[in-house]
Amino acid sequence: MKSDRIDRSLEIEQAQLRGFARSISEIEWLLLILVILYLFVTRPDLAERPAVLAVLFGFAGFVLAFRYIRVLAVRPGLKIVFEILAMVAFVTGVLAFANGVRSPLLNLYLLPIITAALALGKRAVLLVMLLVVACYLLLATLDGGTEALSARLLAEALGVLTPLVLVAFSTTLLAENINASKQRIRALSDRDELTSLYNRTAFLRLAEREHGNAARNGRPYSLLMIDIEGLKAINDTYGHEAGNRAIKLVADALGRLTRSTDIVARYGDDQFVVLLVEADRAVAEEVAQRVRNVVFSTTLEVDVKMVRVKVGVGVASFPEDGNALAPLVSAADRAMYKDKHDREPPKGRLVIRRR
Repeated sequence: MKSDRIDRSLEIEQAQLRGFARSISEIEWLLLILVILYLFVTRPDLAERPAVLAVLFGFAGFVLAFRYIRVLAVRPGLKIVFEILAMVAFVTGVLAFANGVRSPLLNLYLLPIITAALALGKRAVLLVMLLVVACYLLLATLDGGTEALSARLLAEALGVLTPLVLVAFSTTLLAENINASKQRIRALSDRDELTSLYNRTAFLRLAEREHGNAARNGRPYSLLMIDIEGLKAINDTYGHEAGNRAIKLVADALGRLTRSTDIVARYGDDQFVVLLVEADRAVAEEVAQRVRNVVFSTTLEVDVKMVRVKVGVGVASFPEDGNALAPLVSAADRAMYKDKHDREPPKGRLVIRRR
């Protein structure tokens, strides 16, 4: 289910961006407060200038608009881009009145750089860094004219901006490592530890999505509910390790007999469930019989004995057995128990052959 994994990743990425977008306003308020404190403590004369006040109030108005009017709420990535650009413009506007490239406020460029690194990745950081360099050169030109653009200025810019580049690079690497770890954790949380199949929670999420697609497009699909018969007897007789091997035997058989587009999951201790995409009842019954045959024909070696495992399989199909996922699961479960009791089981439910 590669497409499901991609869709799930996109959903999570969008949710993360929305969460980050809500947090950026706090970063912007912090930036505004730092600038106000600097101006009123060290340069009160600047704080009274109309142009500086216009920059301060303009940025505050922008933050309020993006926070409470919910501008671009459905496009969190684009919203973050605009807010990063606004932070860069705000810092540049303040620096234009506060000693330009010689002001300690130059380090405030770190806030939009780190924001880009955490929220948008490498390309965004590179673009923000180029924008900061352009702003640095603009400020130097405003301060000293075009003749200020010299080799000496480039050397000074290199010394001033190198720490910003290092911070941007380190933060980007850290963000990538965190995101990679999150993806691994999410993948593990969707999988059964023993069989590596989807667990029950992941199956229900993916199955609901497939049910919605099938209902919208008028396509059939079928469920197979599979139960391992005699698993308790295997555990009691040969130990839980043998029982685990029996579970993995069934899981491997299901993996071989299904397509990559189907959803295969371990539904409980000795139960599995399969969603056969675009499969009607006839196809599902055929797959169910193959599952019974393949599992029973695959022997489980325990010590010097060969154990045959048997499964009961129930089939339910959409839409004839239900118009929602829950009743379909219930129908497949009932059919599974009927299958177990109606068919003639091998003697003792468990066939043991000595070598």
